[in-house]
Parts: sequence; C-alpha cells; structure tokens
Amino acid sequence: MKKIIYSLAVIAGMSSLSSCNDFLTEDIRGTENLDTYFQSQEEVDSYVGGCYFQIAKGGGWWQVYNTWLMSDMTTDDLWDGNTTQDDGYQDITHFMPNGQNSGILQNFWGARYQGIASCNLGMERIPTATMDESLRATRLAEVQFLRAFFYFDLVRNFGGVPMVLEYAKSVDGIERSTEAECYAWIESELKAAAAVLPQRSQYAAADMGRATRGAALGILGKAQLYQGKWEEAKATLKTIIDEGEYELLPNFGDVWSVKHNNSKESLFEVQQMYNGDQYATGGSLTVVTGCRNGVGDGWSWGQPTSDLENAFIAAGDTERLRWTIIKTACTEIAGENDFERFVENNKSFLKITDQKFIGYKEDFGWTDETYNNTYIIDPAQHKSARIIRKYFVPLEDRPEIYNTDKIPLNHRVLRYADVLLMYAEACAETGDNTNAQWALNQVRNRVGLADVTSTGTALRDAIRAERRLELAHEQCRLYDLRRWDCENGKKMMCNVFGPNGSFVKYNTGDDADMYEAWNQGEPSNKGYRFQENRDLLYPIPLYEIQHSNGTIKQNPGW
Repeated sequence: MKKIIYSLAVIAGMSSLSSCNDFLTEDIRGTENLDTYFQSQEEVDSYVGGCYFQIAKGGGWWQVYNTWLMSDMTTDDLWDGNTTQDDGYQDITHFMPNGQNSGILQNFWGARYQGIASCNLGMERIPTATMDESLRATRLAEVQFLRAFFYFDLVRNFGGVPMVLEYAKSVDGIERSTEAECYAWIESELKAAAAVLPQRSQYAAADMGRATRGAALGILGKAQLYQGKWEEAKATLKTIIDEGEYELLPNFGDVWSVKHNNSKESLFEVQQMYNGDQYATGGSLTVVTGCRNGVGDGWSWGQPTSDLENAFIAAGDTERLRWTIIKTACTEIAGENDFERFVENNKSFLKITDQKFIGYKEDFGWTDETYNNTYIIDPAQHKSARIIRKYFVPLEDRPEIYNTDKIPLNHRVLRYADVLLMYAEACAETGDNTNAQWALNQVRNRVGLADVTSTGTALRDAIRAERRLELAHEQCRLYDLRRWDCENGKKMMCNVFGPNGSFVKYNTGDDADMYEAWNQGEPSNKGYRFQENRDLLYPIPLYEIQHSNGTIKQNPGW
C-alpha cells in the first residue's frame, strides 16, 4: 500500500443517520475547499455527518455491508445461498487458497481506510472551527469513536494493520502494527471518547443515532473480550449495566423492526432513511438477502443454514427461531400481516401442473396444500430454501421504491443483549457464576426459556450457545468461533470446519437437510478446505501487499 487514497469526506448532508431531524437532513453541498472549510459549527456538523456515512456506505453498500454479510457466511450460520448467479463470496466463505484476491475484502479494506482518513482530517481541523467549546469536544469525541471503530473492524478481520493517524501523513514504506499494538490504541481512544460523549438520554431527539458514551464503552468491552481480558471487560460492561441507559425490549420480534429503530435496547446502529429516488441513504441487506421469487424480489445472498435452525430447535427456542429464519413452505412470516400476498405470489413462478411442482412433490413430499397455503422459497434458486427474517421488512413498512440503498431499517451494530451476554461470559471466565447466570437469564427469559443454573464448563457452553441464538446474523458468530477455546486445545472454528469439522460432516452425511443436500449449486462441503494455520484471519488483500513494495506482510498461510 504505497499510498492510501484519501478522499475528502465532506459528503455534506448525506449522513447515513435517519429520522426526520436536522442532524440527518442536511442539504447536499457539493465539493468543499479544505482551505476555507471548518470555519463554523454548521460546517463541522455537516462534516461529522459525512464521517458517520462511512460506517457502512463509503461509496456503495457493497464495500462494507458485503463484508459484514460475508463474515456470517464464513460460519455455520449462513450459506452464500444464491445458486443462480456467479458467486463472488466462495473464495473466502469456502476457504479457497486464492482468498487474497477477493475483491470484497479489497473494497472493505479501502472503505475502512477512507473512513479513517475522513476521521483523521476531522480530528485535525475541527479544533480550528468557531463554535461552542462543549459541542466541539462532543464532535471530536464522535469522530474519535468512529476512527477507533473503523480500526476495530479492520483488526478483528485481518489482525494487526497499518496505523495511519494523520491525514496528510505519507504512507510510503508503512508497515503493519501488531494486533496487540492496534488493540492498545483502540482501547485508549474508546476510553477517551467515552469520557466525553453524552449518554443516550442526554441527546436531544434530533441527535438520536450519534455515538454515545454507551456505544464507546460497548465497543471497548467487546475489544477487551476479544483479547481475553476478562476482568477488564467485566468492569467495562458492568459500567454500562449500572448506568442504566439501556434495557431489553419486551418482545424479541421488535429488536429488528423498522418501527423500533434506535430503541432503548440499541447502543449503536447504522442509520438508514428512505429518501425517494434522490439519494442512496437507505439500507440494502433487506433486498440483498431477500427471496428471489418473493414479493418485491431479492437477491438471495446469505441464507440461514439448517445447522442454525437445528440449534434453535434443540434449545426449544421457537420464539427466536421464527424471528430469525423464514423457511420455505411456511404458513406464516413473523410480523407479516399480509401473508396471503406471499402465498398468491407463488403462482407467478410455480403452477400445480408445471413439471417443477411435480418434481417438488416427488423430491420434498409437497402436496397441493403446500402450494395453495404456504410461502414457497424456490429450492432451485436458494441453497437452503430459507432467508433471514431479521433483515426482512413487512409489506406495510416497505418504502415506495423497494430497492437497495432505499430500505429504512437501521442496521444494529451493538445492542444491550450483546452487552449482557458479553458480561455473562466475562463473569463466567472469572468464576463469578452468580452474575454470569443473572445476565444470561435476562436474555433467556425474554423469549420464555428457563433459567440456567449450571456453573463451570456447562455455564460457559450455555453462554456460547445463547450468543449464537440471540445474535444470529448480527456479525458476531465469526469472531466468537475464532476466539473461543475448546477442550481439545483448538479454537472452535477449527472444530466446526475442516474435513472432520462438525458442520462439514453434518452437511455431507446421511442426516443432511433435504433442501441443502438437493441443491448443489453451492457445494455442501463448505468448510472442507479450512486450514487451521491460515483461516483464523482473513488475508490482507493482495493489491495492498503488492503496492507496499513488500513492507506490508501477508497473514500466515497465504
């Protein structure tokens, strides 16, 4: 990476933050001159809005959302899914040896460094603006938080990365910092931001969606947890709990509802808004992961595995299952009040007299009742014949233009249930069984599951299982699998994948799911090529290696 291409981050007014308020509806201003910018509070507010825009947009949904989605595909929770189009994910998700050529990772790397460059400029120039000093400190802390979050997103995927902390700094000959050095800096920045940022309750309604003290402490606690700093994580997460700014929503089904954006359970969300046909300020994953033959249609990337469904069933967790997975031949979609339109839509692609339906009757045992009264996710186009419910938006809540970059469903980055489960894990790892059980059971009780009273390894395993069910498709599973130690001395990722991995053996064995076994447009041996000495981190994009003239070193095994 001889030069990181810095782009001016004054995406004026096109912040990704939603709600109808001044914070989110700045006018588009065009290109600004850095020599005359940062003169007023208005310009600072507009610039900081542009920094928020870098969280998930950065010039296109595919630069960040694509990698977030791929992170869950690189686990036992999601297939790539779409078996009708070329697959740009398998280099990574199926652990191919050419993963360093992944365009998805290259785009993500570039987007994150563009966001970092935007924040670096803000940290340097906001102090020169004429504005209220208290508000200046808050805006600087917001940018400080965002920059730390961008680095956290890089480090948890690639390990140690180059640390660029000045906007105009030459990056010729730059080398990677160690993972420990990166985390130490991230922790320091998040602590500093948390000391200044307002609590959620201290923000006006017009500022809802900005970084808060809780958001900074939450990402800090997660960074500490990922490093196995159990006592430090425990203290950080307990601070969030004790300060009382957040609580679980009564109904799990509301957690990912467009009607509950920025709820009392949310510590940090990517803000999305529908802005007609003018601007790309909405989300994309609803469409990207939607059914190809559904009402409104989708792209069908990222489909839940039967392995995940089986985990819900084994736990007796019917409530979270219905709000996490939509399965073919279902008789309802949780939260959808116009289900009959989905049943009616079946007729547009499938008729009783068609050879396809005759084949489905033979292959899956479908009856006329299945066709007439259920919602069919076409098994020929969908690897698992399942789609993600969390990203699904009911018909009554869909915008007039239903397309990528238009969906007003905020993306939940961190919520209170995650805080409770991280706290439970940190407590369990430090022998504090009572508080571990308390935090774990809060999450379980919301969905009607009985209290866990076990201790030791059984309690640890219960917390791990709970994280999978509660946080499915929320970009947590991959990083949990990579960091959790198992009794055989290996990371859990190594026991799930590889030729003898539990996920691979299940999907290639006699008990495999009938839809997944039938559709081999995506091979069922996903994970077979996993290598322990290589695949616990993503590869550094080859482009960056080449353009650094060798100063940036590749991760082991690539």
